[in-house]
Amino acid sequence: MALKQIMLNKKIEQRKAALAELLKTEEDLNKRASELEKAIDEAKTDEEIAAIEEETEKLDKDKADFEENKSKLEGEIAELEGQLEELNSKEPKNNSESKANDRNKNMVEGEVRMRTGKFFNGMTREVVNALIAKDEVKEFLTRTRELIGQKRSVTGAELTIPDVMLDLLRDNLYRYSKLITRVNLKSVAGKARQNIAGTIPEGIWTESVGKLNELALKFNQIEVDGYKVGGFIPVPNSILEDSDLNLANEIMDALGQAIGLAVDKAILYGTGTKMPLGIATRLAQTQQPADWGANAPAWENLTTTNLLKLDGTLSDAKFFSALMLALGAAQPNYATGGTFWAMNRKTRMTLISKAVTFNAAGAIVAGQNNTMPVEGGDIVELPFIPDGDIIGGYGSLYLLAERAGAQLAVSDQVRFIEDQTVFKGTARYDGAPAIGAGFVIVNINNVAPTTTITFDADIANA
Repeated sequence: MALKQIMLNKKIEQRKAALAELLKTEEDLNKRASELEKAIDEAKTDEEIAAIEEETEKLDKDKADFEENKSKLEGEIAELEGQLEELNSKEPKNNSESKANDRNKNMVEGEVRMRTGKFFNGMTREVVNALIAKDEVKEFLTRTRELIGQKRSVTGAELTIPDVMLDLLRDNLYRYSKLITRVNLKSVAGKARQNIAGTIPEGIWTESVGKLNELALKFNQIEVDGYKVGGFIPVPNSILEDSDLNLANEIMDALGQAIGLAVDKAILYGTGTKMPLGIATRLAQTQQPADWGANAPAWENLTTTNLLKLDGTLSDAKFFSALMLALGAAQPNYATGGTFWAMNRKTRMTLISKAVTFNAAGAIVAGQNNTMPVEGGDIVELPFIPDGDIIGGYGSLYLLAERAGAQLAVSDQVRFIEDQTVFKGTARYDGAPAIGAGFVIVNINNVAPTTTITFDADIANA
């Protein structure tokens, strides 16, 4: 094994150890949450309630830090494993080595890993077998097959997802939605209200024995509800009659991709009607909407300050200088994290081409590694964003409320003749930019940024 592979293995081992250590803190976070729930029930005075609110805010911050660190470590592990796999694939092999590799191509560090399908790809066979062996999963799969085999009519028989599958469905959503980990995601059971402190007042200077002046600090609040996203997917009965792995793989993978795509589009371009309010939609508002909350922050027109365009034919240095000034329109007030910048691949390649330089050896290098040159925010590649548009800002200023109660339902009658069983998958979300000024759209083709895109029509409820 080459030295670089050994080093990559070492880095993977270190990060997995760090991840395992981090996961140990999750139990403490859950314990603190339980204690706060109990304290809320027992609180009687305003002072006790205020103390609990302060502890709750600390807990929310710790949870956010936990999720951010966890996501970062998991991303680094996946990237390192990808680099290792690429290096291994380029190593020359003789015939005997090739045959041995064919027999052991799913072996990584002594573990058999799944290589077929999408959802289980990368999991060890032991982990997958343990998942399928769980009683609640077996019961779910068994009930599904029983419904398929019954001669009587089965119409919309609800199948509640076992707890372990509910977790996997949510993790799969994170895998396919590229923005959900970059915004302020909150799991809520009812309507969610995000408190926002007003602009910090300036202290007033006076004589050392003079009276203090009264300062004004106002709190605002935005409210989000919950809307349903999902659809149904027909699955051939032949797949359902195969192994447990194929059954779970197809259902979870397809539903995760469909819902994840819809969530990403809504975060950026959602209309706010029966779906979250998107960043672009908020920036394009030319007058205060009729449904603007009574307790929401004062509405402001951002169309001239946060919807910008620049000339992409400028020389590289002048281009990036102009781009940084434009992206700087996103205000960091209230933000607790960094920035993200979403664009399609063509736009990203344009930025890379302008960031190309030569190193000391005369080799071409691009001063960009999934981050915005100079500014440093994460680049998120999404194909539905129009050419030339860069949309983003401070993700912590977008509130995405995730509602509980994800369910699967199944029926073999809808497409009986086609010998298909239809599964439906749903999730419930709502969201909105808590502070619109924290975001910006810049078009580098010197045209007005696009603020609306087409969503698939809700034909079933037309």
